[in-house]
Amino acid sequence: MIRLRAARPVDAGAVGMILSEFVDTTPWMPRIHSRAQDLAHAADMIDLGWVTLAVGVDEVLGFAARDAAQLHALYVARAARGQGVGSDLLRQAQAAAPALTLWTFQANTGAQRFYLRHGFREALRTQGEANDEGLPDIRYDWQQEAR
Repeated sequence: MIRLRAARPVDAGAVGMILSEFVDTTPWMPRIHSRAQDLAHAADMIDLGWVTLAVGVDEVLGFAARDAAQLHALYVARAARGQGVGSDLLRQAQAAAPALTLWTFQANTGAQRFYLRHGFREALRTQGEANDEGLPDIRYDWQQEAR
């Protein structure tokens, strides 16, 4: 069973590990930050109150970091992918905001399919000038449908 909850400062290690795992296991993703910097970034997002966790029986399975309409991050631990964790996190973010914007890398075709399935639409492509990694990326926007 997956439970969603707000992250606490003590969760920074788990969030940082998920970030680091993604970089370590994604061939096209350059490592530009140390694992300690990933942990510090996780702690900063948690301190800002942006992070929602997806928690299994005894472990953090994934997280989303949202500030108002900006979805800064959505990551799922490798072992938990394909089990609905990301969808649960994204649906919670969509329920909390009437509109969302996010960025994903053009190389991350799985994320692109995921966001399109959840109602996002491509808004802009860049050649990487807007991110630290210098990788081409795509901005996606989502708007809650009028009832």
